[in-house]
Amino acid sequence: MIRFTNTLTRQLEEFKPQGDIVTMYVCGITPYDESHIGHAMSYIVFDVVKRYLTWRGYRVKHVQNFTDIDDRIIERANRLKITTDELVQKFIGLYIDDMRDLNVLPADVYPHATREVPEMIDIIKGLIANGYAYEAASPQSEWSDVYYRVSAKKDYGKLSHRTQDSLLAGARVESGEQKENAADFALWKGAKAGEPSWDSPWGKGRPGWHIECSAMSLKYLGERIDIHGGGEDLVFPHHENEIAQTEAYTGAEPFVRYWLHNAWVKMGEEKMSKSLGNFITIRDGLNKVGGDGLRLWVLTSHYRKPLTFSEDTLEAAKTGAERLRTAARASAPEGGDAGIDAGAWRERFTAAMDDDLNTPQALAVLFDLAKDINRARDDGRAIAAAQALLLELADVLGLRLEQSAQAIEAAPFIDLLVRVRGELRAAKQWQMSDHIRDGLAALHVTLEDGPTGTTWKPE
Repeated sequence: MIRFTNTLTRQLEEFKPQGDIVTMYVCGITPYDESHIGHAMSYIVFDVVKRYLTWRGYRVKHVQNFTDIDDRIIERANRLKITTDELVQKFIGLYIDDMRDLNVLPADVYPHATREVPEMIDIIKGLIANGYAYEAASPQSEWSDVYYRVSAKKDYGKLSHRTQDSLLAGARVESGEQKENAADFALWKGAKAGEPSWDSPWGKGRPGWHIECSAMSLKYLGERIDIHGGGEDLVFPHHENEIAQTEAYTGAEPFVRYWLHNAWVKMGEEKMSKSLGNFITIRDGLNKVGGDGLRLWVLTSHYRKPLTFSEDTLEAAKTGAERLRTAARASAPEGGDAGIDAGAWRERFTAAMDDDLNTPQALAVLFDLAKDINRARDDGRAIAAAQALLLELADVLGLRLEQSAQAIEAAPFIDLLVRVRGELRAAKQWQMSDHIRDGLAALHVTLEDGPTGTTWKPE
């Protein structure tokens, strides 16, 4: 029985999708800069959700947007003297490369906000018609703004567990804004000079951030979806506002059955973010420890717990990935399996993952299995079946555990040198055997002598 912690109820709930296909929407990046390892955490987590559900026999339809119009995009493009489209395409391209190297499965649909504006306008028109939104003069534009009327949605605040009174106490009205209520939020922004804009019933303008995801999830997944994911910093206001808009427009509740949110990556005591400038890019992380290392680093912490960045923990994850890789890919004796009980290992792994995606426990299962593989190999028993199981379970977590192409090509020659060295040692020709060992070490191949023979691994 799969259980997830639902942010809406704050309870651990049994996962019961509404149909044959699990529908999942994950909030995507705003492509105005390189993505950082905080983004990597979120997309790795929801990649594992998708992989695990698929492994358990579900079909998953996964939609992830690009917020390709935003104040920060406009400001950065103006500063660089390029178009917003040029800026966006550059950083979307880098993001796609990062996800490929992290082994994150692509979404089924990647909608771009700028391509879905007609759908957003239709929703806003509907919200005005049923009393949930209103047109108002814009302080910085000759065209109108449109705001969502928070007081009309009596359960507004249910996701973030805030009352409307508390929201009002913390809200403020910018100079010139014509809001009815300080907590009301923008659905449409009247165009400013030099900004990208679209025609609408309220004049030229562009959509607010929150309406974008409502429109895209409705278009590609329908009025009710199973899973909506994102970082915990999106709970309020973004996801709160998504609920308010979507449910008010469709009348279908709940909009989302299971709200899942991952915690932050922290640099010291602060959240890692582009706005604070305290981030490590995904590409830097990949260059340091590789895709498996970075992914394992994320998965050693439960997705709902903050993950603090440090060079030491990143290097430890790289070492851990290498241990799994060595067990999974090491050459082994021929013959039958090592008496592995695959059912018991799968049961332990499944129990961990069913428990709110407990990836630290799932990884512990992989490392225990790797120990058994190494022990069986040292005893001279065949380990092919155990290695196949390790690779299968690792794949559920998105770990490739693959050797480099060079290592794969060199493996038969290294095996031959290891056998020759063994014969030299048996003949007590220590100088020649040490010469082979040192030569392999210079090529970053480590030999380990055990009671039943010698094994090797790439450094």
